[in-house]
Amino acid sequence: MSLRSWLKRRRAPDDAAPPAVPAAPTEQDILASLNRVNAMLTEGNAPPVVTSRVIRIARTINDTLPRLRHLGLGSMESYSVVATATDYLPEAVGGYLRLPREWADTRPIDGYKTSLMVLIDQLELLGSTMDKIFDAANRADAQALLAHGMFLESRFGHSGGTDMTLGSPDGGSPDD
Repeated sequence: MSLRSWLKRRRAPDDAAPPAVPAAPTEQDILASLNRVNAMLTEGNAPPVVTSRVIRIARTINDTLPRLRHLGLGSMESYSVVATATDYLPEAVGGYLRLPREWADTRPIDGYKTSLMVLIDQLELLGSTMDKIFDAANRADAQALLAHGMFLESRFGHSGGTDMTLGSPDGGSPDD
């Protein structure tokens, strides 16, 4: 082994590129995942009680996506929205649709609950969680609206603000 090859071996780990980290899902990736779940429901002939809950969750996620930056891109809420669209929702629906329908809808698997009932519980939990996150995402804008209203009231309101009353056309005060 020559000195050159020995040095080259020693440098190889340092020169190696860092391991590739998968890119975070984009808004388009999230919407595509929701479309795949919708296709799964159609192809699997899912019952309306499932379809309506999934549509509600997908609609809430769709409404929340433009507001994710208000939650902070690295926040737990943002992660929950992305994970629900790309992982939790497809896994829950897929797990149910892989089962034979008659068996899934009639055979208890968890106490008295059938697979359908277990899926409904999971969808309700995801739906209520997405609703809470959507409320939190909107709360920042609502707070800004309230703060602006307080500013306007202090600036132009009648309780101690600047008097915005116009004078009379003849140049006198409005009280004349």
